Amino acid sequence: MSVELLPILRPTRVPWNKGRIIGQKRPLMPKHVWSIRVRLEMAGNARDLALFNLAVDSKLRGCDLVGLKVRDVFAAGRVKELTSMIQSKTGKPVRFEITETTRVSLERWIGDPEMIGRELLWPSRIHGSPHLSTR
Repeated sequence: MSVELLPILRPTRVPWNKGRIIGQKRPLMPKHVWSIRVRLEMAGNARDLALFNLAVDSKLRGCDLVGLKVRDVFAAGRVKELTSMIQSKTGKPVRFEITETTRVSLERWIGDPEMIGRELLWPSRIHGSPHLSTR
């Protein structure tokens, strides 16, 4: 069969990343962090505000952050100033400071009626899962 008689094959779909910038994203600037905090405060979303603040303070991976327990950050009726945990990926302990802003938001979240008797700091809203998913 000669080459002239073969059908021309053309892709029928456009690639999902055509025209998009791929790769690592730039880190958030301080003004972006504060604008997110203000929006969460104005919305009255205690859970998401506490989660965002703790993520910024701890710099933990998402899988480690959602697996935190109340006793890791809360003791003797108040939020700890300094806490540590073992990373799941590396197995090494990590110590981090919890700032005043984060402590206030965590106290508000832990005092919420939804958190009474909970062991995990970020319980799932889906009953089949023990804690918040990274997805």
